[in-house]
Amino acid sequence: MEAVAVMAAASLAVGFVVGVLSGLLGVGGGMFLVPIFKLGYLMDSLMCTATSLFTIIPTSISGAVSRIRNRTCVPKLGIAAGLGGAVTSPLGVWLATQSPDWAIMGAAALVIAYSATTMFRKALAVPKGPASQKGGAGEGSSADGPIDVGRRQLLLFAGIGLVAGLASGYVGVGGGFIMVPMMISLAHLSMRYTSGTSLIAVMILAVPGVVTQAVLGNINWIAGIAVACGSVPGAMLGARLVPKVPERQLRFLFAGFLLVAAVMLVVNQFAAVA
Repeated sequence: MEAVAVMAAASLAVGFVVGVLSGLLGVGGGMFLVPIFKLGYLMDSLMCTATSLFTIIPTSISGAVSRIRNRTCVPKLGIAAGLGGAVTSPLGVWLATQSPDWAIMGAAALVIAYSATTMFRKALAVPKGPASQKGGAGEGSSADGPIDVGRRQLLLFAGIGLVAGLASGYVGVGGGFIMVPMMISLAHLSMRYTSGTSLIAVMILAVPGVVTQAVLGNINWIAGIAVACGSVPGAMLGARLVPKVPERQLRFLFAGFLLVAAVMLVVNQFAAVA
């Protein structure tokens, strides 16, 4: 009984931390959840990715609702990316069922590490000083002014969603670790708007993958719900912190988050092999 109580408390604590990062950075939190489920709950890789994907939905909904209220997102672009991702997410899930554990974890670590280096470069491009403190995106971004939501932008974000959805279903993450760098690089949105827009997309694109995983019986519902009980309030808090963190620091924080996640996945895989 005591062991169950400790596990429940740990799940809430882990969920809360992941939720704060999710609401703040625009990711689903799966990059941490996958290795945590692997090492802490001793699940196999497929169940880790499935349970992580399930937990991402309530987490991202909580953060996205707060972002919409705070007007730190572009809902139309987030929906376009989410719908694009929803198309390819089930394909990613199917590919995961055909792949060995090392391939799933290795692919996740490589893609996350690439996204991290991209974000570090983008963070260095943001000037220090008042411009960064106000949340300007740097690099000529118009994110602090009117944001174009025309057909070209909608198609661009749908394409970003297609890539993110495939990765989301395959490695059991929300796809934000790919969408945020791509949105900044291709659409030139500031980090505060990008992360909020990404959360809306994550909220949508994870649904088909979760449905597919549920049908296949790969989700550990008890663990997923326990972590979600902590991640939902955490995501709300993270979303409220966004206006208080300067653009440059947000980008560095996101890049650091990705690097830690990549290291965790590699360590996790070595532990599994050993």
